[in-house]
Amino acid sequence: MTRFARSLTASTAVGLIVAAGCLPSLAQDSAGGATSEIVVVGRGESEGPGTPATQVNTERLNQEGRERLDNTLRTVPGVFTRQNAQQPGVAVNIRGFEGSGRVNMTIDGVRQNFRFTGHEAGGFTYVDPNLLAGIDVVRGEVTGVGGGALAGRVNFRTLDVQDVVFGNKNWGVLSRFSIGSNGAGLSEMISGAYQGANVGVIGAISKRNSTDYRSGDGTRVANSGQDLVSGLFKTNLAFGEGHTLQLGGVVYNNDFFANSYFQTLQNQTFTLKYRYDAPSPLVDVRINAHYNNLRMHYTGSTSGTGSALGRKIQDTGLGFDVSNVALFDVGPVGIRNQTGVEYFHDTVTGDTSGVNPSSGRSSVGGVFTDTTFRYGIVDVVAGLRYNFYTLRGEGTLPPLGNYSVDQSRGSVDPKLTLAVNVLPWLQPYVTWGRSMRAPTLQETMLGGSHPGGATATMYPNPNLVPEKSQGWEFGFNIRREGLFTATDRFRGRANYYLKSIEDYIVGQYLSTASPAGTYYVNVPGTSRVQGIELEADYDARVVFARLGYAYADSKLPSQFAGLGASQYLPKHTLTVTAGARFLDERLTVGAQYKYVSEGLVAGYNATFTGGVAVQGGTPYHLVDLFSTYKVSEQVEVSLKVNNLFNVQYTPFLNTTGAGPGRTFLASTQVRF
Repeated sequence: MTRFARSLTASTAVGLIVAAGCLPSLAQDSAGGATSEIVVVGRGESEGPGTPATQVNTERLNQEGRERLDNTLRTVPGVFTRQNAQQPGVAVNIRGFEGSGRVNMTIDGVRQNFRFTGHEAGGFTYVDPNLLAGIDVVRGEVTGVGGGALAGRVNFRTLDVQDVVFGNKNWGVLSRFSIGSNGAGLSEMISGAYQGANVGVIGAISKRNSTDYRSGDGTRVANSGQDLVSGLFKTNLAFGEGHTLQLGGVVYNNDFFANSYFQTLQNQTFTLKYRYDAPSPLVDVRINAHYNNLRMHYTGSTSGTGSALGRKIQDTGLGFDVSNVALFDVGPVGIRNQTGVEYFHDTVTGDTSGVNPSSGRSSVGGVFTDTTFRYGIVDVVAGLRYNFYTLRGEGTLPPLGNYSVDQSRGSVDPKLTLAVNVLPWLQPYVTWGRSMRAPTLQETMLGGSHPGGATATMYPNPNLVPEKSQGWEFGFNIRREGLFTATDRFRGRANYYLKSIEDYIVGQYLSTASPAGTYYVNVPGTSRVQGIELEADYDARVVFARLGYAYADSKLPSQFAGLGASQYLPKHTLTVTAGARFLDERLTVGAQYKYVSEGLVAGYNATFTGGVAVQGGTPYHLVDLFSTYKVSEQVEVSLKVNNLFNVQYTPFLNTTGAGPGRTFLASTQVRF
């Protein structure tokens, strides 16, 4: 191993917690804790010190509740979600960018490119929280695998063998069961795994039944339940001499009511992952192949009729990525280089698909290289990515007749970071980067009429060009041991970001058409967002605390002109979590306080011909309580109260329904 390899594995970025096995994560060195913040670059990863990355681990998911992933994602600084009481899908918003590929959402690294046009988020990810081992969030430009988005990426990591088998055992069982009031209902999951010398196998099945909940004033929120069945399997094979292969699959089946119709939704995600980690530090090759198939079917309505009854939309995705990480020295300079290529192709088909395309094909991909140069206390990270995409499809719209979409474009997007380890525990950094977001089939091939009897016509725009962004980030990382006691620790990050966007895409009214209608258009000029993000984590074992704060200031054009939904973040968000451990850390009790301020909201102008942004939303304060008792090393019992004071509130970035009132949850986790 080279000097740089040893240095990288020991201390690539002060104040960061390691993913990919370079250093123990907080989940490893704080078994009783629930924090796993700020991920550092590892040998197979591409994020460096200038890329804010937060890793939510299993303990934190358990603590904050697996009943809805919005609850956890909204506590990550700079991250929010569009929330719909009737919609089980997850739509992640990073720094005010949401939907249509502005944030790349993946399950086990597989892109979730299902898009849907309406008064709603421009895309959802469907995954069962009970099957998750963690969530990895990257904010800002991504030049490596998972790039090609405008504001970052979110990867939902599902259970693997090591999450079930523990200690020196060859097999293990992990079971979760929860029951809750206020419509939370029953949730149960059981998984089993085997780990041999060269073979590892895991299988899991999960079921969730929830019913309508009531808001803080006792009002029932109609059709807010779901009937979910999901499962997964993975097989890990080791062939010796650094060769490993994993075959995996995640299946999701849910029945729910959203967009005025009862729906059945199926999502299937399959992966093949090969790795060759050679004895030489110059070779660490990963080859991944992905397949995803999502099918949405409108099966009924409250009235039994409707123009969209029977609607079917299917998105089939197929892709791959290949990359290699090399570690070496050139004189006194240590170098880490990751070079690779990725590609993903989607085919969309539909029946009674409404304004969504009934057929079309799109591809996105990139060729990239990321190099970290380390000299003394200085790290320079230079990234370069060539993004490319294609869109192809045909359609028919009565006012236009037949039309086609056929475009291919690319862009060269660099990223540069300078970080200095000025003290053993302090690392300031500055980052500059560019990124691109390709228009979607839904934006370029919009068509048809507004459902529900309205006469508004939706028009395609085959001439849309990509959104392009350029941004700066200034921040620092802190990692401090023995701050107040010999064994406590503190982790923190603070950053200011400024991003400019050209050719931002919004829906607009097209008055010159006959009949007049709406379509997607590139807004001329440059738009801007800026903000501050703070996250801190302190753990002294007896007590622990975590803080997340974000300030957002957006000058983006309004996204809501009859198409899509508001993407503006609240001006201020604050989450404070604190607790203590008793009885030799067998008992953990704590509380979480969440504050969400007002902010910009998007709507129509007086003539309903364009979008405007106005101050809106009502600030709200929420308090949750949680406790976990370890009956033994194998059995945990947890109690939780959400919205302790039964506050009546409407979540910011909300589509339908007020937030849930006071909810009691009891759960068990058995692992043996």
